[in-house]
Amino acid sequence: MDNCTSVYAAAMRGGAFASPLLRPISDAPAARHGLPHSAEGIREGVVRIAQVAPLYESVPPRLYGGTERVVHFLTEELVRRGHDVTLFASGDSTTRARLVAPRITSLRLDGADSVEATVAHALEFELLAQRVERGAFDVVHVHSDQSVWPMLRRLPVSHVTTLHGRLDLPSLRPLFQAFSDFPLVSISDSHRAPAPDAHWEATVHHGLPETLFECGAGDGGYLAFLGRMSPEKRPDLAIEIAERVGMPLKMAAKVDGADREYYASVVEPRLRTSSCAEYIGELDDTGKNEFLGNAAALLFPIDWPEPFGLAMIEALACGTPVIAFDRGSVPEVIRHGVNGFIVNSVEEAARAVESLHTIDRSDCRADFEQRFSASRMARDYLDVYTRVIQKREPAAWGEAAGELAIA
Repeated sequence: MDNCTSVYAAAMRGGAFASPLLRPISDAPAARHGLPHSAEGIREGVVRIAQVAPLYESVPPRLYGGTERVVHFLTEELVRRGHDVTLFASGDSTTRARLVAPRITSLRLDGADSVEATVAHALEFELLAQRVERGAFDVVHVHSDQSVWPMLRRLPVSHVTTLHGRLDLPSLRPLFQAFSDFPLVSISDSHRAPAPDAHWEATVHHGLPETLFECGAGDGGYLAFLGRMSPEKRPDLAIEIAERVGMPLKMAAKVDGADREYYASVVEPRLRTSSCAEYIGELDDTGKNEFLGNAAALLFPIDWPEPFGLAMIEALACGTPVIAFDRGSVPEVIRHGVNGFIVNSVEEAARAVESLHTIDRSDCRADFEQRFSASRMARDYLDVYTRVIQKREPAAWGEAAGELAIA
C-alpha cells in the first residue's frame, strides 16, 4: 500500500516522488494550455474537462463498480471526440486521458480503511484545486461525493456534479439547501424525487460503448442475477422467482463489506437449500458478455428507488430482456413488452418468465443502441458543459458563448 501522506509531502517539497503519477504542477500537461482558455478554442469544439472519480474502484473497475465504469466510458468517448480530458482517479486506472492519481491503488481492492479513504479523497481534491487555480480546465465534472462542494464553491471554474447514489436520506436535505445553486445532473428523472428543489441541470441516462457487448442467443436455459448481494437488490426474491418457474438461476454479484451479514443470514441459506440457484461470484466485462448473452432474462427484483441500474442496460446490450420490479428508474429503462417486463410481485415476475418468448432479443439490442450508448451519453454531457460554462461567465465569453459548438 502506498503512503499517500508521504507522497503528497514529497510533491509539495518538489522532491522525488514515491509515485510517478504525482508530478510538480508545472510539469503537468494541463498547465501548458495557458490562462485563461480562449473562447475561440471552445467555439471550435475543444473543451478542457476534469473528470473527478471516486477512489474506491479503479476506472474502469476490474470487477464490480457502476460509477467508475460510467466515468470510464464517458471519459474515453470524450477523448475520442477530441476533447482535452484529465481524469482524477486511482493510479491503477486505465485511460487515454491524462491521469492524475493521489494514490497508486484503488481503495476497495487494497483493503483501505475509512481514514485512508478520507486522506485519499482530500489529496484528490487538493490536486484538482492546484490545477484549477492555474486555469487548466473549462469545466470540472464531479462524480465523487459532495465533500468536494465547499472547495468547488471557492474555485474559479465552471462545474457540474452527477449524483450517482440514493438521495432519499433525510441527512442530505441540509446539504441541498446550502448548495441550492450548484448545477446537478440526475441519472434518471425518478432520481430527483427526494430533492425536487435542487438545481437540476439535466437528467443524463448512463450509456455503454456499442462494441462492449454483443447480442447473444439466450439459449443457456437459465435466468441471471447481476449486481450486489444486498437487501435493496433482493437476490432472495430472484431465487424465489427461479424456484417458482423451475429454471436455473446464475447469480454474478459482489458481496460488499456492508452486506456480508445480510448475505450470510439471508442469501447463503437460500443458496444452500435451493435446487436451482448458483452463485458464481463477480465478473468482468468479458465474463458478463457470455453470462448475460446466454441468459433467457435478467431478474431485477429491486426493493429500493434505484437511481439507474446499469445492469439493466448491460443486459439489453446483450439482447437479454429484463424482468424488473417497478421501482425507481425502471420505467425509464424498461419498455414493458418490448425489452422486458415491469412487474410488482414474485407472481407477476413468474408469469413474465413464461412470456419471454414474446420478446425479440434483436429489439432489446436495438433499444440499447438507440437510447443507452456511450456516444449519446457524451453528447448529453457536452450539452450540460456548454450551459454551465455559459452561465458562469457570460460577459467574459461575450457573443462567443452563444456560438459554442461542442461535439
